[in-house]
Amino acid sequence: MHERIRIVQGDITIQDVDALVNAANTSLLGGGGVDGAIHRVAGPELLAECRTLGCCPAGEAKITRGYRLPATWVIHAVGPVWRGGGSGEPELLASAYRRALEEAVKAGAKSVAFPAISTGAYGYPKDAAAEVATATIKAFLAACPQIEEVRLVCFSEDSAQAHMRALAGRVQGER
Repeated sequence: MHERIRIVQGDITIQDVDALVNAANTSLLGGGGVDGAIHRVAGPELLAECRTLGCCPAGEAKITRGYRLPATWVIHAVGPVWRGGGSGEPELLASAYRRALEEAVKAGAKSVAFPAISTGAYGYPKDAAAEVATATIKAFLAACPQIEEVRLVCFSEDSAQAHMRALAGRVQGER
């Protein structure tokens, strides 16, 4: 089943997939990091459609068209702000990944690209986030044959390494 999950280092906005996941904020109106990059490439039509959706709480996801992106769909998933791990962050992060995958299935997507949700400005530790992401995606794919490929697109080398360790079942510090 791991052959359906790929880890790549690079720019999420150039991934040729059916659905691209945006690490969105609750307003869905754009921001910095991945969110800003996706909005810049997709064009102003994306922001116009996002304005019609209202807010989206942490742990949830909403879908729009991809506009000028290579992806047909953009799934805006809102992860939690890291507050030390005792405020339900792992559950909210898992929910954001799961809800994004559910939206992809509803849209008929066969391939999905994810960024490392919540690991930028929201401060979620990369290794802990990678463990939640890979475990959630593996569990979803085990029950859902429709999704043929999930790409975890990491902006940095350390994020890519964290995801590779998590996918292999090795936590940081183990050899």
